[in-house]
Amino acid sequence: MSAPRLKNDVFLRALLREPVPYTPIWLMRQAGRYLPEYRATRARAGSFMGLAQNPDYASEVTLQPLERYDLDAAILFSDILTVPHAMGLGLDFAEGEGPRFAHPIRTEDDVARLEVPDMDKLRYVFDAVGVIRRNLDGKVPLIGFAGSPWTIACYMVEGKGSDDYRLIKTLLYSRPDLLHRILEINAEATRQYLNAQIAAGAQAVMLFDSWGGVLADGLFQQFSLAYTRKVVAGLTREHEGRRVPVIVFTKGGGQWLEDIAACGSDAVGLDWTVDLAAARRRTGDAVAFQGNLDPMALFGGASAIRAEARRVLDAFGPVGKGGHVFNLGHGISRFTPPEAVAELVDEVHQYSRTLRG
Repeated sequence: MSAPRLKNDVFLRALLREPVPYTPIWLMRQAGRYLPEYRATRARAGSFMGLAQNPDYASEVTLQPLERYDLDAAILFSDILTVPHAMGLGLDFAEGEGPRFAHPIRTEDDVARLEVPDMDKLRYVFDAVGVIRRNLDGKVPLIGFAGSPWTIACYMVEGKGSDDYRLIKTLLYSRPDLLHRILEINAEATRQYLNAQIAAGAQAVMLFDSWGGVLADGLFQQFSLAYTRKVVAGLTREHEGRRVPVIVFTKGGGQWLEDIAACGSDAVGLDWTVDLAAARRRTGDAVAFQGNLDPMALFGGASAIRAEARRVLDAFGPVGKGGHVFNLGHGISRFTPPEAVAELVDEVHQYSRTLRG
């Protein structure tokens, strides 16, 4: 059976720097704990993994923000750590503590045993993509995603989130050969994982390099960007008769913008520390940009939210040969008032239409 016709493709066209009537918007972590309906569904599921591994629950929470807001894309509900979980590291989410691995990678023997997982272990993710696409019925495109090889490696070695990245950086400086092996395996696993999402129906994909910004200059290019480039080079770029855009986002990566923009992706996500106009000048509009409102602006009240939305849109400037997808500079806070998102989406759509009018 053929896929339903896409009713709103503004997001995809903006990523490809094609003309659009307004600036599209979606939000990182838009399906999340700030929404009471998400919390209710998670309670029914019993746990985060119970939610993520059930395609019907994953579809339900993916669509919840689209029922509230006029967003221009949906993003698959999952987690960047599903891939190392399939490698046997034993992922768990402790309430209030975030993700933890029962079997982190710490020794040379651990690294030697590591291998690309059988993608069938991630079938629940691909099944969720199919269910979501059917339930979206062409309303907006669906984004698939994965963590970058470096960011995934950070969690695999640290065993959880970190403040100083002591364990992974110790490995980097003392045994770079072992870290390169981890990154090679992660890159191949991520390539296969994203291509399977595309085959299942994801219409754009995004690589989250959440911790690339903790690396020193030179080491970022060697241990993070090089492997992001390998993933991007191996992705399926045409499916269902149209191009599948790729977005790469490195939090804290503004100083390496030119390098990131040359990695082969269609778009680069920017955090709130980067000036959009300067980013366009530095890259010559060679890629589209996604971003980059400070998520904390959503706590400023309606007037401040609308003013900040206009500031970001004005900073990007005339579209010309560029492309812009409005987003936050990182994930939405769990404490965000839901009505703040309504103000933001409305202002982005209204004001960007006037800029193009």
